[in-house]
Amino acid sequence: MTARILVSDTLSDAGLAILRAAPGIEVVYKPGLKEAELAATIPGFDGLVIRSGSKVTAKVIEAATTLRVVGRAGIGVDNVDVPAASKRGIVVMNTPTGNAITTAEHALALLFSLARKIPQATASMRAGKWEKTKFQGRELSGKTLGVIGLGNIGRIVADRARGLRMNVIAYDPVVTADRASALGVELVSLEGLFERADAITVHTPLTSETKALVNDTTIAKMKKGVLLVNCARGGIYDEAALERGLLSGQIGGVALDVFVEEPPGAIPLLSRDDVVCTPHLGASTEEAQERVALEIAEQVVAYLSTGTVTNAVNVPSVSRDVAARLGPWSNLARRLGSFLAQAEKIEPRTIEIACAGEPGDLGAAAVSAAAVAGVLERYLESAVNQVSAPHVARDRGIALRELKTTGGESGFQALVSVRIENADGRIVRADGTLAADGSARLVRWGDYELDAHLSGAQLAILNEDRPGVIGAVGTLFGREQINVSRLQVGLHPASKRAASLWCLDSPLPAAVLQEIRSLPNVSTALSIVLP
Repeated sequence: MTARILVSDTLSDAGLAILRAAPGIEVVYKPGLKEAELAATIPGFDGLVIRSGSKVTAKVIEAATTLRVVGRAGIGVDNVDVPAASKRGIVVMNTPTGNAITTAEHALALLFSLARKIPQATASMRAGKWEKTKFQGRELSGKTLGVIGLGNIGRIVADRARGLRMNVIAYDPVVTADRASALGVELVSLEGLFERADAITVHTPLTSETKALVNDTTIAKMKKGVLLVNCARGGIYDEAALERGLLSGQIGGVALDVFVEEPPGAIPLLSRDDVVCTPHLGASTEEAQERVALEIAEQVVAYLSTGTVTNAVNVPSVSRDVAARLGPWSNLARRLGSFLAQAEKIEPRTIEIACAGEPGDLGAAAVSAAAVAGVLERYLESAVNQVSAPHVARDRGIALRELKTTGGESGFQALVSVRIENADGRIVRADGTLAADGSARLVRWGDYELDAHLSGAQLAILNEDRPGVIGAVGTLFGREQINVSRLQVGLHPASKRAASLWCLDSPLPAAVLQEIRSLPNVSTALSIVLP
C-alpha cells in the first residue's frame, strides 16, 4: 500500500530525492501553504514534512484524517500543536542535532557583533564616516558567559566559548553538576547566572516555564551592561523589558535572531543602535539545511516503512535495530491489553504494566504505551495507538504505572505483565512472553497458568474441572464446522477450576457462543478477537 507524504515547506533537493526514491512512497511538494490551505490539502496524507513556515495547528490536525507522522526539518516544534497530534496518535519528529553547530556558531557571531559593534561600524563606514573612537568594544576573553540550557546547541556554545578563554557558567534543571563539570562548565542557579554573567545566551524551547524568562525583574538582577543574545525562540526574552533595560543602561546590548512575531514589523527595538538583529538565520547555512532535510526525510520514510521512531518529541524513540527487536514485545503487550479488556468485565481506573528482562531493557515506555492502547481500544470507537493511548487514558482519569522488574519470581527471564484495577480495588491480570519462534504467548491469566497463542479469534472458557467439558465443546464445534487450530488448558487445583483458550479460524458465531455458555460446568465463555 502506498504511503503519501506532503511537503509543505521548501526542502533541499537531496531531501526530496530520498523521499521520492523510497519504495511505496508518493510525494507531493507544495511549499508555502497557509493554515487554511494546509487544512484543505492534508486529508489523505500519511506523512507531513515541514520546516518553520507551516503552522500545524489543531485545525490542520483535525482535518488530517490519515496522518501518522509530522517531520520537522529543524529542532523547534513550536509551530506544531504537539498535544493535539499526540491525542490523534500522530508521531511528531524533529532533527535536534542537524542544525546545532550552525545555530551555536550564529549565537557566538551575534555575541562578537555586540561586543565589537561590528554592524554599527559597518553602517557608519558605508555612510562615509571614520568613527574609530565611537565603536570601541569589549574583549570576550576572561569574561563570564552564562548559558541557559545545556542541550545540543548550548553545549556547543559552551565548548566554543571555552576555546575563546571565556569562563562559562550554565543553568539547566535536568543536567547534573557532574555532567556539567565534564563539559568544563560550572552549573549554577538561574539567579546566580543572572548575577555573575557578563553575557547571557539562551538555548531552550519556548514553554510556559521559559516564556518571558528574561523580564524586568530578572534584568534588574543582572550585571550592569550585560550583553544578551537569543537564537532560540522569540518570547523567551520580554521584548518590551529589553527596551526598558537598554534605555536605563542596565543592558549593554541585545542581539536577537528570533522574535515574538516573525517578521516582527517596526518594533522599537529594531531602531536602536545597541541592538543587533538577524531574520531567524540561526539554522540558515547550506550545510545545516542539507543536513536536516536528509535527516528528516530518512526518519519519515523509516517510520512509514518499518515503524522505526527516531527523534520523536511525543513518543519514545528507538534505533532501527532496537525497533526490530522491540516490535514483537510491543505487539505482545498490545495483545495482552486487548485480551484482558475483553476477557474481564472491568472499568479501568489504573493500568499497570511491568516489564522484566528484554522488553524493559529495550524500551519499557513503548511497551507500556502499546499495552494501554490494547486495553483502551476495547472501550473506544475511535482508533488509538501507542502515541495517543497515554493521553487518552489520562484524559479519562485513568492512572498509568510503568514498572521494570527482575521477573525472577515468574520463572521467565523476559515477561510483560498487564494489571487493571477498578474503582473498587478489584485487580485483573494477564502475563505474556515471546516463544522461541517470536510468537506472542499468554502464560498467565489471573490464577491460571497457560501457554496459549495470542492471535486472531479466540474462545476463552472458565469451567469446573470435571470430565466432559472439552469433549462437549469439541462436539459442538464439529457439528458447526468450526475449526480449532490450538487449545491450551490451565488448572487451578485449589479451586478445582480450569481455564481454556481455543484458537479458531474465524470469530465465533453468537448462537454457538450462547450454546457453549449453557453447557454443564461452564461458568464463563467469551468470544475474543485479538489484533
